[in-house]
Amino acid sequence: MKEWRWLILTALGIGLLVFFGSGGYVYHQNSQLVDEPVEASVQPTETAQTEQGKKADSKKADQKKKAGKQKESETISLLLLGVDQRGNEAGRSDTIIVVTVNPETGSSKMLSIPRDLKTEIIGNGSNDKINHAYAFGGPEMARETVEHLLDLQIDYFAEINLDGFTDLVDAVDGVTVANDINFSYYEMKFPKGELSLNGKEALAYARMRYDDPRGDFGRQIRQRQVVQAVADKLTADFSLTRFNDVLTAVGKNVKTDIPFPVVRKLATDYRASLQNVETLSLEGSGGIESDKIYYWHPTAASLKQVQTTLQNELQ
Repeated sequence: MKEWRWLILTALGIGLLVFFGSGGYVYHQNSQLVDEPVEASVQPTETAQTEQGKKADSKKADQKKKAGKQKESETISLLLLGVDQRGNEAGRSDTIIVVTVNPETGSSKMLSIPRDLKTEIIGNGSNDKINHAYAFGGPEMARETVEHLLDLQIDYFAEINLDGFTDLVDAVDGVTVANDINFSYYEMKFPKGELSLNGKEALAYARMRYDDPRGDFGRQIRQRQVVQAVADKLTADFSLTRFNDVLTAVGKNVKTDIPFPVVRKLATDYRASLQNVETLSLEGSGGIESDKIYYWHPTAASLKQVQTTLQNELQ
């Protein structure tokens, strides 16, 4: 099988493993990385670009050093980005998840960051919704912005284009989810109860938020349900045909900078930790501000608690 397909399968497997500790199928056969992420069409200032490039080069050097010296007991931190990208748009990271994987405790911590959270966009010199960082500067600016928010170093990122889930769900012959509210999304109706969804339906199910009293938090729950169901299908009914269908579905929708030595550890030495995931959450509130745009703000106490929990994992 072609080299790029193994790389994409690795990224998908890491994403599924980290999202839900489902023990997804992971394999890789060399030490190269997936292609560099596409550059965002909305660019930061020239100075910001220069600084960002220096930081990116430094980050890559640190990653190479870390990959060569990774110890079994080291905790790894990951940034998972679900990107809503249409046509030639730069896209925005509407799903932002930070994961720490600790082999010493045999557990992982997972934090979903609300996409409307207002924070400083590092490298762009603005305060904006955190999901705009990706549009301004791709995964590297998104990573630096999350690092600043949480006062935490992020080792690696994995980016998944959410539109790719349509083909992915169809590749596993659909998914079954437990819907906890009645709602409609465009012409589709989703009654409360157990639902069997095809790819188009699953994407609509995972995207709706305005008719959910929980807003973006409800949408995050549905996104996790869909990916969990896909992961369960992959691990429960694996076949070569399905394997190839999945590779085709995600071929252009996954990017990562996780090097092979770390992939191998995540799939082997860290697997038990990935199957024991504790979900963290930020508390806060939001509203329309002076620019007529909705923003969400975490409470200082909640943010500090999450920062401390994640920092303790990395010590």
